[in-house]
Amino acid sequence: MLGQMSPYLLFGFLMAGILSVCVSPALVERHLGGRGLMPVLKATLFGIPLPLCSCSVIPVSASIRRHGASPAATSSFLLSTPQTGVDSILVTWSLLGPVMAVFRPVAALVTGLIGGGLVQAFGERGNGPNDQESNVPVCTESCCSGQPSSNVVARVLRYGFVTLPRDIGIPLLVGAVVAGAIASLVPADALKPYLGGGVMAIVVMMIAGIPIYVCATASVPIAAGFMHLGASPGAALAFLIAGPATNAATITTIWKLLGRRTAGLYLVTVAIGALVCGLALDGLMPFVGDYMPKTGAQHHHEMAPDWTVHLWAITLLAVVAVSFIVGYRLEKQRPSAQNEGLVSDDTTTDRQLRLRVQGMTCGHCAETVRRTLATVDGVEHVDVSVGTGQAIVVGDQLDHEQLVAAITDLGYRAEVIADETDARC
Repeated sequence: MLGQMSPYLLFGFLMAGILSVCVSPALVERHLGGRGLMPVLKATLFGIPLPLCSCSVIPVSASIRRHGASPAATSSFLLSTPQTGVDSILVTWSLLGPVMAVFRPVAALVTGLIGGGLVQAFGERGNGPNDQESNVPVCTESCCSGQPSSNVVARVLRYGFVTLPRDIGIPLLVGAVVAGAIASLVPADALKPYLGGGVMAIVVMMIAGIPIYVCATASVPIAAGFMHLGASPGAALAFLIAGPATNAATITTIWKLLGRRTAGLYLVTVAIGALVCGLALDGLMPFVGDYMPKTGAQHHHEMAPDWTVHLWAITLLAVVAVSFIVGYRLEKQRPSAQNEGLVSDDTTTDRQLRLRVQGMTCGHCAETVRRTLATVDGVEHVDVSVGTGQAIVVGDQLDHEQLVAAITDLGYRAEVIADETDARC
């Protein structure tokens, strides 16, 4: 399983690194304001190739909303982005075939447009892009650019082969192990009488995907395992739509950021989109069935010799391992508020504030928190660590409530750390 998807995934990591440099947050924010269908279309098209998982898309969506994106555009971005990404599309091609790889971004496009259109027509009024909450100044300095000032190639490689593998490596490997165990221990087509097609099979797979907190790439080997058990391509697609697009954190954030009516429209869009797209894909099978693998877990490329497959698998494992090692060293070497002499060792001073941030799970989360805090008045320097779950803010006349509110608006929980004992905890 690893060897089959590794060359596609490694190329996807490279493309994701290029996108991280070429598509800046400021660019996304600039195109998603205003009413009408054009911002919705742009948000959907922006979201499809971006390598943001179901957790990291939450703060990014909250950020673009606070910087002027309309509720409809924000909903479209939340719908389309976690379903796909350049890396997950390539992995889908390797494990599930070209038809699924093409149909998956098309499904993301359809659900994004439908969801954005529904929010545009029936969503809450009075919280448009020009309200008070959205009038937050956009920080465009190097501290908020989302990438350190360095060589472009270095930035591409750092994101593609350090940040991204470190964020998705563990769930990806867990998904591969689960799919491998299914293929090895369970007879092929064991559940075909129950998941072989039809509305009920698609609904069952959609329900199975809702509580699973998994990214678009890591969900692919799990879907391949379901196809090995006999699930139809449409049922597997329903899982790939519902799994990454729905989780408790996403729904909570939408409820708070855009209102309960919009949250309801979001869930309705995911359900209808998964059902309709699943039925459409199954309906196409008589015409495109020759391009689908017999079973997802058994699909492989006959032209690739065994030693090459194993070599690719070893390479992927090495990249994931190195991403953790290099990422840890970069965090240690990165200039911090303390080693620059900006603050003392005390937890709180007139110039320093420590915050505990709950809910960060990846580098995207930490970077979004850092960029958001840097826009608050008086802030001069911000350090955010996923490992410790803390943010250190340095500046003059820091407003505790404003800093906590800025993090809360992103969908996280935040509180001021009162003393050094609390900081160590």
